[in-house]
Amino acid sequence: MTLSPEASYRERYGSEVTPPAEWTEVLAQQLAHRSVRSYRPDPVPDETLTALIAAAQSAPTSGNLQLWSVVAVREEARRTRLAELAGEQDFIAEAPLLLVWLADLARARHVTEQIGQASSEGADFVEAALLGFVDVALAAQNAALAAESLGLGTVFVGAIRNRPLEVAAELELPANVFPVFGLTVGHPARYDETTVKPRLPQEAVLHHERYALEPQAAHVDAYEEVLNEYYAAAGLPMSWVRRVASRFGSVAGLKGREHLREALRAKGFQLR
Repeated sequence: MTLSPEASYRERYGSEVTPPAEWTEVLAQQLAHRSVRSYRPDPVPDETLTALIAAAQSAPTSGNLQLWSVVAVREEARRTRLAELAGEQDFIAEAPLLLVWLADLARARHVTEQIGQASSEGADFVEAALLGFVDVALAAQNAALAAESLGLGTVFVGAIRNRPLEVAAELELPANVFPVFGLTVGHPARYDETTVKPRLPQEAVLHHERYALEPQAAHVDAYEEVLNEYYAAAGLPMSWVRRVASRFGSVAGLKGREHLREALRAKGFQLR
């Protein structure tokens, strides 16, 4: 069911927001995004996967360098092993398709050296890694939106980075290729039970001309109330601020990702 623009904003923010004079199906699809963690076993056809990758490759990419790749994982046993590596999240094994998105400097290094350059030392710097991470995020978001436009459900899986070297071994990733996150894709089993999660008020994230931190406090407080109502209805532990604090208040909240610098270097990302 397609919601009105007013209802779409109300779901996303938990309050009334004035929609633009012109409303499009793309806007409606974007605002309707929700995480889906329960899937039917129906496979995702090859032609659908081709369309998702075409959408991904249509995303912006810095300098047309295209510093990303993706591994499509359909084999149940492999999805099960990856689910265990990603915090034992069962929905990863349940989804018929897992896309593991990769920052990929291997192809660029190979091309550089193939044309006779003495080295590819420019790829040793933080800038190159950052380009790869930005490129793959833009590509994956395009793919996710395309999947949802086709009636499929998705959810991003950052826990792929909990044990990245083991994920890399499972996928046989060469040097200079790093797993950034996963994306499960499939036909939702209980789509009506999924909901749009409210986001921070725009006043907390949108700045005009200059950044301002202090005024955000009031909007965070307002968001805490809105999201607590959402969590209560969903039967989830309350408090967004506590969720943020649990992630950044101690190293334990990183769940193994405190070792990412070492893991990146182990895969050839020198980060100079």
